[in-house]
Amino acid sequence: MAACKFQGTIVSNQFINKKEATKDHASAVVQAVITGRKKFKIKLPQLTTTYVPLPIPLIEKDNEIIVETESTNSAGKFGRFGGTFVPETLIMSLNHLEAEFKNVLHDRVFQDELATALRDYVGRETPLYHAQRLSEYYKSKNGGKGPDIYLKREDLNHTGSHKMNNALAQAMIAKRIGWKSVITATGSGQHGLATAAACAKLGLECTVFMAAKDMERQSSNVRLMKLLGANVEGVYGSFKDASSEAFRCWVEDLENSYHMTGSAVGPHPCPTMVREFQSVIGKETRKQAIEKWGGKPDIVIACVGTGSNALGMFHEFLSDTDVRLIGVEAGGLGLESGRHSSTLAKSEVGVYHGAISYVLQDDYGQIIQPHSIAAGMEYPGVGPELSYLKESGRAEFWAATDEEALDAYDKLCKLEGIIPSLEAAHAFAILDKLVPTLPNDNIKVVINCSGRGDKDVDILFNRRVVHDGK
Repeated sequence: MAACKFQGTIVSNQFINKKEATKDHASAVVQAVITGRKKFKIKLPQLTTTYVPLPIPLIEKDNEIIVETESTNSAGKFGRFGGTFVPETLIMSLNHLEAEFKNVLHDRVFQDELATALRDYVGRETPLYHAQRLSEYYKSKNGGKGPDIYLKREDLNHTGSHKMNNALAQAMIAKRIGWKSVITATGSGQHGLATAAACAKLGLECTVFMAAKDMERQSSNVRLMKLLGANVEGVYGSFKDASSEAFRCWVEDLENSYHMTGSAVGPHPCPTMVREFQSVIGKETRKQAIEKWGGKPDIVIACVGTGSNALGMFHEFLSDTDVRLIGVEAGGLGLESGRHSSTLAKSEVGVYHGAISYVLQDDYGQIIQPHSIAAGMEYPGVGPELSYLKESGRAEFWAATDEEALDAYDKLCKLEGIIPSLEAAHAFAILDKLVPTLPNDNIKVVINCSGRGDKDVDILFNRRVVHDGK
């Protein structure tokens, strides 16, 4: 699928040359074609560059400080990012979904049911764990000074990742609306596994699209999804292609199926829904930090594939400008190699999968194939809210290579007896670079351990055998 760039775009197989394009990009009419089983030709709405200022102000009510962190507007835009760039045939379904999403946010019965399910089925709240040996390791390398490192243990959730928070909530919405079938796409298999479990719990049919190469390298998750009753469909390509195929499948049966987005990407209201249902991570972290040391974290760190676990952690702290927000992308074989998934570091703004965001693309608007050893981070785009946080300067973004992630995976196993996913290992990988830059040893760092890594054991051992001969 091609990404629609501001200075030019691919329309099916026809390129609108930059020189021939109008100079007034905001008023240009750009057309896009979604190809697949059915084709739709649509006009994209006007591109804007209106920003919502950060930090978000605090609101005081009845002597209680309320943190208002809603940075999106009614059109689903985060600054100039986001929006709804889809065929007309999908607008009614997305509007219906948005209305139902707004209803459940204020529906006490739904919220009570969700809270109960998160507690009794998912296993929340997850611990905020003091990684003492990991902390001492970095202190020993820096003259006895260094941060206290804490892990938000999302890997302890049912099915082994943060993905269950969102999958369960959206499956409950699908059942509430009356849809019987759920369609989704997965990269590492963690979202697919969570969706399959949630659908089994609620009696819904489940179809999961997954890249064939990801099915091979995450075969244990594929077997588990099938065990839970899901139909797993292989797709040639990568996660982006599985996402496109899931979208096309949904388009064919809008009246009976629900498209569940597991990542904070896509047209409005999908990114906002995912962030909202994942924000429990940051809310718990704030509460637990106050209980453990009487304050907030100084730094929170999360890996960034498309943004679900990062936004789940970051959103609670957006208005706390004294809290550093650090996202870590997949550096692959290195940013200069062209083989990476570091969208926020090496991309341009475009329209992809229904929204404006940063996208890995060439000069002609064609998607550049992403690469990462972690299947869940191998995507050429990123969510619109993270794009906004980068451009506004509220969050900073680093990159960790495949080898750095493997080293971090190995280190956490040996020092803490915790097996992280390769996705989460990217967040741990930047500690080698970050810790020496910190001012003193009174810093509290929280890393979102977004998933468990038993699914990645074969990748680690095969890579070490090939590269180290061990």
